Amino acid sequence: MGKVVGNSAKMVVALLFLLALMLSMNEKQGVVEAKVCEKRSKTWSGWCGNTSNCDRQCKNWEGAKHGACHGPFFRRACFCYFNC
Repeated sequence: MGKVVGNSAKMVVALLFLLALMLSMNEKQGVVEAKVCEKRSKTWSGWCGNTSNCDRQCKNWEGAKHGACHGPFFRRACFCYFNC
């Protein structure tokens, strides 16, 4: 009877270890994110004063994930963000 109890305890420990391993692998997969690359818009011309318009144009015309106005006040330009 001592062997049966000892084997059952080993089996429980092994199952708990496998469960913990599976949970840790699942958490690591959820953390991975796509890298984002910034490129100056090819379709925007002139000063970029409205980030919403830049965002809309980057998404609709250039297939980007996002767009935003950046730069010094007089040289603000529209930049689009793509998955690398």
